[in-house]
Amino acid sequence: MKTLKVLLSFMVIIASVVLCYRIIANSMANQENNNDYAELNHVKYGLFSVEAWKRQITAILAEEIKTLNLSRTNERDLRKHIEVLLNTLIDKVEKQIREGNKGSVEGWVKQVFMDLFVSLEDIKKGIPEYTDAIIHEITKVKTRGQIKTILSKQLEQYFSRTFDAQDTAQLNRILLRTGSRDIEHAKISLDKAISLKHGLIVREAVLLIILSVILFAVAGFSKQPLAPFRYILLVLSLVILLTAGVTTPMIDMEAKISQMSFVLMGHPILFENQVLYFQSKSILDVFWIMITHKDIPMKFVGVLLITFSIVFPLFKILSTLGYYYNFHRARENPVIRFFVLQSGKWSMADVMVVAMFMAYIGFNGIITSQFGQLSKASQELVILTTNGTSLKPGYYLFLTYTLLALLLSGFLTRKPPAPERTKSIG
Repeated sequence: MKTLKVLLSFMVIIASVVLCYRIIANSMANQENNNDYAELNHVKYGLFSVEAWKRQITAILAEEIKTLNLSRTNERDLRKHIEVLLNTLIDKVEKQIREGNKGSVEGWVKQVFMDLFVSLEDIKKGIPEYTDAIIHEITKVKTRGQIKTILSKQLEQYFSRTFDAQDTAQLNRILLRTGSRDIEHAKISLDKAISLKHGLIVREAVLLIILSVILFAVAGFSKQPLAPFRYILLVLSLVILLTAGVTTPMIDMEAKISQMSFVLMGHPILFENQVLYFQSKSILDVFWIMITHKDIPMKFVGVLLITFSIVFPLFKILSTLGYYYNFHRARENPVIRFFVLQSGKWSMADVMVVAMFMAYIGFNGIITSQFGQLSKASQELVILTTNGTSLKPGYYLFLTYTLLALLLSGFLTRKPPAPERTKSIG
């Protein structure tokens, strides 16, 4: 029976190692997918992009040109404008002729004949008839088609001269990596990959946590001091949890406008999934960002982060090893005794867990509040906002490590039960 328990325990550890490897590999792959998906949905490619606005406005104006027709009201207004223009044009022509005939005998003779035989007032009396002819010509099907063609070509010329200069290196890299021909197909591909990977990571993380809890539960049910093999298994379980916890993302911070719409010329202008901010980082990612920062205070914070999240827990695990085997009388060493027996009160691992949780609550509350105000900005402008901040499996793995590490110290100091005294019969 004891051999079977040992065998099962080793099988649990082997399964935990495999799960840890898969969680880290899948998390890193999905972290890249999430970052690329957020990049494709970034506001710079949508709401802040000249090309995105140009596509929608071009479609609206092209549709308006196709349906261009003169209504009775428009026809009356157009008639007035044409009559005014014709009247002005006749005056200008008459003035230019007079100016041209000045200064010569021949011109003077021409002007005398024009004054005798050409009446400007008679010409102007025919302006309504001229206007009718022009209106009739404009309303012909052939003429309307020619006008629409001219307007469409002019519109193309205007928009061909309107563009923005964006660095598309990131966009091209993502399209190449996903094997997609455009942004929309890349989004669909990444969305499917993210959903599949996330479900797999969650299942693997839950299974790893369950296996670790089972190992500690079995050790906790026994009232005897930990056997060497049992102790090694518990330490290995903690190392696996810690490794998975610090190398996988703990929190995703996302703020986006899920939908913004308004009506322009009777047509809807729509922008969806406009990402304003996105970060998916593990403890190691945050440490690397801080330690490579040019500011000394940021480097100092990075050192503190790695110290209390990785170095401190690992030193605590090593201290428990020395304490358990009493290596070089380690049980009498005050430093070892502090880490094993008293560091639970001062452990920074639990502080790290609480800090991450409070960061999640704080960011979630701030974004929700600010977006709530933005959504009420205008009745004509419809804005639906989304706060995608969420805790990731890495947080729960690190939390499990923190709680189980506290139990291990208690197991080490557990004393064997005192033997029961037999009562003598007098």
